Amino acid sequence: MTKNLESLLQSYQKFGINLGLERIKKLLQSLDNPQQKVPIIHVAGTNGKGSVCAYLSSIFTQAGYQTGRFTSPHLVNWNERICLNEKPITEEKLFNILKKIQKVIDLNSESPTQFEVITAAAWVYFDTSEFDIAIMEVGLGGRLDATNVSDRPLASIITSISREHWQRLGDTLAKIASEKAGILKKECPVIIGDLPQEAKEVVENKIKTLNWPHIWVKSAKRIPQHPQNWAKYQDIEYPLPLNGDIQLHNSALAIATCQILQQKGWNLSLESIQEGMKKARWRGRIEWITWEEQKILIDGAHNVASAQVLREYVDTLNTNIIWVMGILSTKDHQGIFQALLRSQDELHLVPVPDHSTALTENIAQIAIKVNPDLITINTYDDLFLALETVKKTVNHHQTIVICGSLYLLGYFLSTINKPNQSYIIK
Repeated sequence: MTKNLESLLQSYQKFGINLGLERIKKLLQSLDNPQQKVPIIHVAGTNGKGSVCAYLSSIFTQAGYQTGRFTSPHLVNWNERICLNEKPITEEKLFNILKKIQKVIDLNSESPTQFEVITAAAWVYFDTSEFDIAIMEVGLGGRLDATNVSDRPLASIITSISREHWQRLGDTLAKIASEKAGILKKECPVIIGDLPQEAKEVVENKIKTLNWPHIWVKSAKRIPQHPQNWAKYQDIEYPLPLNGDIQLHNSALAIATCQILQQKGWNLSLESIQEGMKKARWRGRIEWITWEEQKILIDGAHNVASAQVLREYVDTLNTNIIWVMGILSTKDHQGIFQALLRSQDELHLVPVPDHSTALTENIAQIAIKVNPDLITINTYDDLFLALETVKKTVNHHQTIVICGSLYLLGYFLSTINKPNQSYIIK
């Protein structure tokens, strides 16, 4: 089934990224407009979207609601993108929905993109399941994203804004903010995280224009006296299962959203919030695993802002870092290196398989200019060649970190999940 699913979705990859709502609206109309029947929370932003979706999905599921979740990209399998009550759609169910969608596509019109097809599949699945709410993550931008077809979401969230996908969204934070603020709808509550001033002004002006109810969320605080990792946002105390100080920000956005929906009549008790937070999981974001008896930290860190978050976390480890990195060609290589690399670190560069990868030799030259005091810079033809090399020399004063692309993490996880490969979550 996996091969059939991959083959079906692969046929739409040739249409690339093509922002716009005309194709997705036409496709959904052919499917009886399932998006109009799904109450949603819509989540946009540069970083933090996935974590916020994970928190909200877990909380609503714990509260007893039938909860859908749509996120992207996936790490290993396509069905990870579409979940109901924290469980991915089965590959068979997804395949059947995609075949249904394929039948209604007008061959005489412009074809939908791959992302539009999988987004439509999510809407169909949630519509045909016994659901109460769906948490929908924006794919790219917001205004012209395929998820932006619901007229009255329960709430809209903007987690953060930084310079990412500037080739499509605009070359300033103001332009990027304008695109992301395109998800905001009249009379729909807006929950916003900490934004750079340039971006904040754009969002503020958009909110004032239509007089939307809104809240600017400040980060939660850690509870120092608590024996475990707990945080507090306003008067709500809760466990914080995901690593990194950025989760004080992301979790606060989720809690603030819950408070707003409580006022709208949703039954979200303190116990369901706490238990939902405790059970929340989000793969590949500052996550510890063990591979071949070696502890490794993995994280996407695919833009400057997320690289800064990762660097802040590894600084708390008090070790030198062995970076094993693969980066896409479209990313800010110099900015990512400036955020991550420190003297006494090692850098081992690898390609990102099956994607538009940056050439390792080229970005090695950028890394040397950014930090000439690195212990070593090596390039490899494959991730596992690099890992086998660094595993032979790593000592207890060093930490191995795989990062630079979620697609690289997907390749890593899909490979080690095969038979005879060890994989243990810490």
